[in-house]
Amino acid sequence: MQLDMGEELLEYARGVVAPGAKMLSAAEYRWLACRLTEALTDALRVAESRGHRLPAPAESPGT
Repeated sequence: MQLDMGEELLEYARGVVAPGAKMLSAAEYRWLACRLTEALTDALRVAESRGHRLPAPAESPGT
């Protein structure tokens, strides 16, 4: 769910920064920056959680 919401937010952000896009107010850009920060935090949390579940790589002989 968090990744889906992040995807939607990213799609919106890409539209906002696209050439010829309507300029937003400072408050709207701040809102977008806050939401993107939250989405990135969620994505990093998910990636870290998944990384902890990966098995440790096997050591190769001689190391």
